Amino acid sequence: MPTLPPLLAKPVEIAPLWFVERVARAIFSSVLKAHPDLFDRLGQYKQTRYCFSPCDLPLHFRVVPAAQSLAVSRGEPPLADARIEGPLALLLGLLEGRCDADALFFSRDLSVTGDMEAMLALRNTLDDSAIDLPREFGALAGPFSPLVAAAARHIRARALEGRDAAWN
Repeated sequence: MPTLPPLLAKPVEIAPLWFVERVARAIFSSVLKAHPDLFDRLGQYKQTRYCFSPCDLPLHFRVVPAAQSLAVSRGEPPLADARIEGPLALLLGLLEGRCDADALFFSRDLSVTGDMEAMLALRNTLDDSAIDLPREFGALAGPFSPLVAAAARHIRARALEGRDAAWN
């Protein structure tokens, strides 16, 4: 199971929560701007509170699609209707549709609790979304965009080595 290298995890662990949340919201906003209809396929699950908990970072990301909101917390997971826990690289790989969600679930690399139908609806929503997180990271870096995007692509490739197979 891939985990975030300490060199990358430590700065996130010690960064002020407001800063981590600000960066996460900027990326979330950028993704929504590039994919304005991203949550349209969720139907009745648009109101669902989804929690993403990387097991290699002391953070939780709660997304409410209907409100297009993202909140970041530390400590106990926030109140959510559906929660998925696993290594950050795999969670991001799922967001981009680069990993086989079913295989990760059945191999126990991911843990899903709460409303399974809502989680399946989210998986189907992300299907064919063509989200490219390295591009989104790069877009936030201004003149360093090509360097940041290339570094993020390299990190993604290393983190998902052997798992970079779309599930759709």
